[in-house]
Amino acid sequence: MYKKFFGLKENPFNVNPDPRYLFLTRNTQEALACLTYGIQRRRGFILLSGEVGTGKTTLLNKLLGWLQRKEVATSFVFNPGLDPSQFFDYMLADFGLNCDSRLKGQMLLRLNKWLLERYHVGGTAVLIVDEAQNLSAQLLEEIRLLTNLETSREKLLQIVLSGQPELETKLNRPELRQLRQRITLRCKTQPLTLEETHQYVSSRLRVAGADGRPVFTPEAIETVYTYSRGIPRVINLLCEHGLIIAFAEEKRPVPAEAIREVAREFQLDIVDPIPPPSAGETDESQRLMEAFETLATLMDKLRRPR
Repeated sequence: MYKKFFGLKENPFNVNPDPRYLFLTRNTQEALACLTYGIQRRRGFILLSGEVGTGKTTLLNKLLGWLQRKEVATSFVFNPGLDPSQFFDYMLADFGLNCDSRLKGQMLLRLNKWLLERYHVGGTAVLIVDEAQNLSAQLLEEIRLLTNLETSREKLLQIVLSGQPELETKLNRPELRQLRQRITLRCKTQPLTLEETHQYVSSRLRVAGADGRPVFTPEAIETVYTYSRGIPRVINLLCEHGLIIAFAEEKRPVPAEAIREVAREFQLDIVDPIPPPSAGETDESQRLMEAFETLATLMDKLRRPR
C-alpha cells in the first residue's frame, strides 16, 4: 500500500530470505567464500553459525543458487524435528534418490553407490542442514557418520551445518567430540555496523526499485541501528513498519520518530538501545574486531585435527 507513495516496485523489507537482497558485507563475503571453498575442496564438514536474524538462511539460499548454477546435487534439510529415519528419507528424496527399503543400512548403500557414481564423473553432492542447534545429539551423530562415505583421498559428501551460537555450545559436549573434530572450516555471520546499516537499507531499497529520492532520513537510519543493534531481521521489521507509519501520516522521507514509535510498539525500547559510535570509536572497534578475527582464525587452525 505504501510502494507507490515511496516510489518502490516491491516490498524492500520482506522477511523471506530472498538471495537477491543478500547484502555482502566483508564478513558475509568471507563466510560465503569459506562455504564455497570448503565445498569445492571437498573438506567434508563446514560449520556456519551466527546470532538469530543475522542472515544465515539468506546466505544459505545464496549458496544454493551458486550450487545449482554449478549443477551440484543438493539436499537442504530445514526441519530439526526429524528423527534419524525421517531425516534419511527426506535427504534421499531431496537428492532425487529412490530406495525401496526403509532400513538405514540399505538407504546408506543406495546413497554411497550414487555418491561414487557422481564422484567418478567429477560431480559433487552437498547436504545443508539449517537450524542445526535444535538437532538431537543422536541425529548429529548420524550426520557425522555420513562423513565415513569417502574414497581413500576425499569425502564423497560435503556437509554444511548451520545454526545459532547454541550449536557451538552443543558441539562442545563430550559425546559429540568426534563430530567437533571433523569440522574442518568454521564461518560466522555478524551484526551490521552503523555504516553497514546505512548501506544495507540503501541496498534493499535499490533492489526494490527505489526511484532515487530519499526514503529514510539519516537520523531514522541511525535510530534503526540503535534499536536493532545491527541485526538485519530487526532492521527489516523497524523499516517495514516505519514505512507504514510514515505512509499513514503522509511523511516522506521516514522520520526518526516513526522508527521510535515502531520500537515502542514492539517493545524494543525495553532493552537499552546502543548509541551510535563516534568516528573514532568506529575505527577503534574495527581494529579490535580485525584483531579478534585474526586470533579466532589462528585458534580454529590449532583446533583442527591433523
